[in-house]
This record gives sequence, C-alpha cells and structure tokens, in this order.
Amino acid sequence: MMGQFDLRASTMSRPVFLAAAAICLLISSSAAAEAQDACESIEQTLTDELAQDYAAPAAAVFEGEVTPEEVEVMTVLRSGTWSVAYVQTPVSDPGYMFFEEVEGEMQFQDVWGGMASASERPEITAWAEDLGAPADLATCFADMAATDDDE
Repeated sequence: MMGQFDLRASTMSRPVFLAAAAICLLISSSAAAEAQDACESIEQTLTDELAQDYAAPAAAVFEGEVTPEEVEVMTVLRSGTWSVAYVQTPVSDPGYMFFEEVEGEMQFQDVWGGMASASERPEITAWAEDLGAPADLATCFADMAATDDDE
C-alpha cells in the first residue's frame, strides 16, 4: 500500500492516530474559541441610528466628496471612548475607520483598509494600539480584518 496509510495494518498505529486526531480537534476548537473571545468584550450592536451617527464623521473624512447618505456603515465596534466603523463609500474601498470620542465629539484618527492574513494579526493589533485604541478593541479589529487563509 505505497502512498496510503492503512489504519488496519498495525494496532500500534490506532492509538497514535487517535491521539493526533484529538490534538488536531483540540487545536481547531481552541482557535475557534480564541476568534470568538477576541470580540467578547466589544460592543457590536449596529442599529440604524448608530449607523447614521457614524455616517456623518465618516463622510467628513472625504472632505465633500461623499455625503453621509452615501456612506454605508456595515459594522461598528466600540470600547470605551474608542470605536471602529467598517464603512464603504462610492469613492473608496471598504475600510475600518478609527474614531476617538473627545468631549462628546467623534474625532477621526486613521483608517485601515485592504486584506491581511492571520499571521499579520499581531502587527495589525500593534498598529491599532499605537493609534491609542484600547487593547481589546485592537485585538477584535485585527481578528475581523485578517483572514484565516494561512492557518
């Protein structure tokens, strides 16, 4: 049986195979739990009113090229005075816009766009934290922004 593994060939192989399978299952379950836990403490409820609240400051970033009605707010993540709005406009690709609330006003901090792989999560998290975003928000954002294609 060249090139194939025959589980029936050896009784010694069964325990090893079952142990390896159990470890793989444990690792994949752990990765799924980590992904869910990354955003556990983050407020994520998106209402029409909240979307409208973010449309105006997001549109303002485009300095007159976009009206608030043209901004599609798809996700809002909030932690303390910081938030991230995932938005799309007619003049831009979708992007994660970072805001900090200062004296009751949302102030635009920066935007992150593009695609990232799962291995880039630490760098994405560090980038968001360097802006001033809280660690929990930075971690949740990085989890959402990166794909699992390379895991």
